[in-house]
Amino acid sequence: MPANLRPDRSVLEGVPLFAGLNAAACDDVLAMAHVRRIAKGDAVFEQGAAASAFFVLIAGHIKAVQSTATGQQVVVHVIGAGEFFGCVTLMGETHYPATALAARESLALSWDVATLRRLIERHPAIATNALAGMGERMRDMRARFREISTERVERRIAHALLRLAHHSGKKFDGGVEIDFPVTRQDVAEMTGATLHTVSRTLAKWEADGILDGGRQKIVLRQPHRLVAIAEELEN
Repeated sequence: MPANLRPDRSVLEGVPLFAGLNAAACDDVLAMAHVRRIAKGDAVFEQGAAASAFFVLIAGHIKAVQSTATGQQVVVHVIGAGEFFGCVTLMGETHYPATALAARESLALSWDVATLRRLIERHPAIATNALAGMGERMRDMRARFREISTERVERRIAHALLRLAHHSGKKFDGGVEIDFPVTRQDVAEMTGATLHTVSRTLAKWEADGILDGGRQKIVLRQPHRLVAIAEELEN
């Protein structure tokens, strides 16, 4: 969709943030939105920048990447089509806590803070839906923190791949393809592991027939075996 064209309300279908809104409300939301196309590798916003807008991804994938004081990068969230991001504007925060990078060419809708507040006043369901979405994200973050704090590295990597497959997986006869350009460095940043450890682990799983890995592409050939690895200490 060209960025200079106004999308119709069909782009909001299936977007949880706008669940329960009628046609007139959806038209109101779109009328106040800005359309933004983001080239692969470009940042929608940078960590530490003033939090001036809220976004909903319409197409593509976005990585939320946070840099630590020591310069280490952590992928804190992967955003797929239909999800919102930049949500600190809803919580009264003044600066973005992470950088939002386009993993592939993406299309997003955005609203500045003042406009978003007006929309919430007119359509309170947006706030209710946003709270539900942020709650789900918090649960995911707690699970990841627990994994990094308590689990051995193979389990953490298995959990990360299964989470990506659940979030962005495409099933076909040969398994599940993660429909997201994910690198081994991304997996390392998601799991708190070193690139060497991730590469060694994925190479072993490739040899065992559990998955296929290519350039920014991972196909889970035997997802049930990854589940068994992820749940090893629970059995």
